[in-house]
Amino acid sequence: MDVDLALIGYGGATSLLLSALDRRGVGGLRIATVDPDVTHGHHRTWAFWTGPRDDLDPILDAAWPRVDLYGPGGARRLDLGPMRYAMVQSGPIFQRAGEAAARLGVRGISASAAALDDDGTEVTVRDGDGAAIVRAKWALDSRPAAPERPGRTFWLQHFRGWWVRAEADVFDPGSAILMDFRTPQPARGVSFGYVLPTGPRSALIEYTEFSPARLDDAGYETALRSYLKLLRLPDLVVEKVEDGAIPMTDAPFAQRPSPRVVRLGTAGGATRPSTGYTFSAMRRQAEQIAGAVLAGSDPVPAPAYPRRHMWMDAVALRAWDRGLVAAPAFFERLFTRNPPERVLRFLDGLTSPAEEVALMASTPLLPMTWAAAGDLFARLRG
Repeated sequence: MDVDLALIGYGGATSLLLSALDRRGVGGLRIATVDPDVTHGHHRTWAFWTGPRDDLDPILDAAWPRVDLYGPGGARRLDLGPMRYAMVQSGPIFQRAGEAAARLGVRGISASAAALDDDGTEVTVRDGDGAAIVRAKWALDSRPAAPERPGRTFWLQHFRGWWVRAEADVFDPGSAILMDFRTPQPARGVSFGYVLPTGPRSALIEYTEFSPARLDDAGYETALRSYLKLLRLPDLVVEKVEDGAIPMTDAPFAQRPSPRVVRLGTAGGATRPSTGYTFSAMRRQAEQIAGAVLAGSDPVPAPAYPRRHMWMDAVALRAWDRGLVAAPAFFERLFTRNPPERVLRFLDGLTSPAEEVALMASTPLLPMTWAAAGDLFARLRG
């Protein structure tokens, strides 16, 4: 089969791209998806920052104009206006993508892509036996991939969340707990809790760590039960469980490993190293590719984040990993010494250099300077 676009892997990045192509009215393209799992894998939830209106509004689980932060200095409520913190589950995203794929005439191929042979003019997607599955002008690959080289720091954002329901009104749907650092802190890393209400009696409650390694099941179970006790919530019914791990590293990912292969999602640099946030960058990649296709250009998105942001993230990771700065105090200062809207745009990679100078000035300057010097020395030595 010959196609214009072969979409390798059918997860969040591909789903957002199909919806963007459909919404832009891209027609006449021959598109195929290649993935052995037609169910899109396990259930997941994405959280992201957005403005007062969003095309995902009809399928959002919730959006909050205010968030609560529990740091070393106590509890603080932050008004995010005009932005919102929003949450969407993967099911509606995949459903919209399936409807878009039907309108676009996408051919779904249930197979594992073992090799992408790029000769500079087309890409041949091959299975594990070397047989050709599909030939494409471009392959857009959203499967997990290793970085080009090891990073100087490698952590994980790893988490487990419980979707819970209460018998009485115990949650405030107008506000979410964004970071609650009252959780016991690991010896190396940082932990915090989330509470994301979807109604007065329902919420996603999550325990998250930034650290080098995941916990076992008993560790997550203990951490979540301890956090519920801290929140002083009544008995709750756990309706669903979800977990995951996202890389937090200054290791570079090759967005374009060969002339006609483009990587999307985490493998394409969409994950913010200092926070693990990925969804907004995946959306930008999808919109940029759809716009390029509509204009007759190569389907190659811009880098997910400016290079200066990647450097700042590398310095922050180094500072936390070497114990130069405590992450709870770092995030508390960042949010409380800057307008929240500026911080959110920075986390999405959208701030100006002048705004970033103000953000850096609000962090602990001496230890961050030591971290920057150490990062520079490591780069020169490397």
